[in-house]
Amino acid sequence: MLTRSLLSIALVFAVQAASAQSVALSGVAGSKALLVIDGSAPRFMSPGQTHMGVTLVATESESATVAIDGQRQTLRVGGAPVSVGSRGAAAGSGQRIVMTADSRGHFMPQGQINGKSVQFMVDTGATGIGIGEPEARRINLKYDHGQKVQINTANGSVVGHVIRLDTVRIGEVVVYDVQAVISPQAMPYVLLGNTFLTRFQMQRTNDQMTLEKRF
Repeated sequence: MLTRSLLSIALVFAVQAASAQSVALSGVAGSKALLVIDGSAPRFMSPGQTHMGVTLVATESESATVAIDGQRQTLRVGGAPVSVGSRGAAAGSGQRIVMTADSRGHFMPQGQINGKSVQFMVDTGATGIGIGEPEARRINLKYDHGQKVQINTANGSVVGHVIRLDTVRIGEVVVYDVQAVISPQAMPYVLLGNTFLTRFQMQRTNDQMTLEKRF
């Protein structure tokens, strides 16, 4: 059960792939984004502009969307550098995910479900991927006809729906046909549980978690 305190967690993370481009968002000024690419000096970019292989797609008040080799990623102001793309690797061909914990020890990778961008939070105690109904509707998941299941929460039992996700993607790593549970309650993040995590060998070293794909 996610508590209200999780709402204040800073979205600080890093998803790394071999030979990937490292990009961080230092600030936003109007439609321009101040980007740090591969540790170089910060540079203001406008939507549509490309520098060092990174294209700025769009900006919002505290975030920006960039693209490398056609792969998009949303960056947040003050977040840790994010690795995007793999410079010539086939889409979805990655085998390893490397994540860095935020200041509270949570692993918060951004990724995609069925091609729609979502914010994950790794939860090794969760059986499957947990998604709140508002988020499920936002990313167009069809769950009404999914198998009904009882979910125990701090406020009692509620009825959720079990569905299968076509794809779950973090960086260059794609996992297919993953079970998820849709909860009627709103959740600030998508819980990344064991129906995804058990597809990997997991290693934790200090504030870094590495997931190596099994199959």
